Amino acid sequence: MNLSFDSRSPIYIQVVNKLKEEIISGEFAPGDKILSVRDFACTLKVNPNTIQRALTNLEEEGFIITKRTSGKFVTEDLVFIKQKKKELASLKALEYFKNMENLGFTKEESLLNITKEGEK
Repeated sequence: MNLSFDSRSPIYIQVVNKLKEEIISGEFAPGDKILSVRDFACTLKVNPNTIQRALTNLEEEGFIITKRTSGKFVTEDLVFIKQKKKELASLKALEYFKNMENLGFTKEESLLNITKEGEK
């Protein structure tokens, strides 16, 4: 996992968001084993408590599951992953339109920008 932290939000939230995107995009396949808290913390060079908090959050949301004595794994619930993918796509689309609005574009102009880029 490649992650550059910024100061705008807590590190554990950034880890949660990155893992969600990697699960949704298929970088982590359903059933894939997640690194241990200690290994994950060493990889990202963060406090293990930060990773534990992120993984707990992901488990509460249903992205990962814990199998006793085996560790943590990506959920195998494909319906859940598909739904979260749709939700993230909607969120990203809204974010795009808000950013374009902040730049002074109308919704119609924003749509044209997408269409024109797709034609190149």
